[in-house]
Amino acid sequence: MAERDDTDLLFKALADPSRRKLLDLLHARDGSTLNELCEHLAMTRQGVTQHLELLEAANLVATVRRGREKLHFLNPVPLQEIYERSIAKFEKPRLKAVANLKKRLENKKDA
Repeated sequence: MAERDDTDLLFKALADPSRRKLLDLLHARDGSTLNELCEHLAMTRQGVTQHLELLEAANLVATVRRGREKLHFLNPVPLQEIYERSIAKFEKPRLKAVANLKKRLENKKDA
């Protein structure tokens, strides 16, 4: 049941455009402070903090304290796990079909 809860929280975190923007910002500049992230969003500091807390709860963002600053880092592992479990399995048949087509075309060319 815990895995389902984690997956639900992950998709909830990804459902909001502001949270996806925060992930994009962290992808571009990992280790950003709250102030740096706030510069790119048209919302209050408290609003950004709430979004970051949800991203942390979904394990998409990790934080490290550096003095008085709190640095935010992207954690792509949960996204990779979702990709492997839910998306990659749909790619395998297509990749196999492309490989088979390539092989047939090469065999025709050689004949």
